[in-house]
Amino acid sequence: MRTLFLIRHAKSSWGNPGLRDFDRPLNDRGLHDGPRMAQLLAREKIQPDLLVSSPAKRAITTAQFFAEAFGVAVSDIRKEPAIYEANPTEILRLIAELPDEVNTVCIFGHNPTFTEVANLFAEDDIIENVPTCGVVKITSSADNWRSLYEGNSRVAACYFPKEVL
Repeated sequence: MRTLFLIRHAKSSWGNPGLRDFDRPLNDRGLHDGPRMAQLLAREKIQPDLLVSSPAKRAITTAQFFAEAFGVAVSDIRKEPAIYEANPTEILRLIAELPDEVNTVCIFGHNPTFTEVANLFAEDDIIENVPTCGVVKITSSADNWRSLYEGNSRVAACYFPKEVL
């Protein structure tokens, strides 16, 4: 069984309009929700084999909260520049290239791409929007990451801050 968690970055700040989008930090709500969502997954006894994050400040900061909650060294988070402006095809390519020896992976990134990717695996309930710090759990019977597709994988759970915190 393979498990993929798509985790959208926590709420970011728009307080400095001169700051590049890539460099935007989390705002107060993001700094509040990020650790709490991470703890929620840790309480579910989730133990990822790999954390992969967009290097954008808001995404990597969110990933660090989850790493700490899971007892993973922050230095072990794999930064993947392609996630920052990826389209769904690029995210699926990144998933296909994951090492086969890992079974549980958390990927930290951005919308609208994460909502679009999640909906590829949604059976009946379309996800209108993965909110900031939202988590979508996708389970798969695929033998390897290259063979993960809609026919052998599905959204198993969604954890959205306004619903679970």
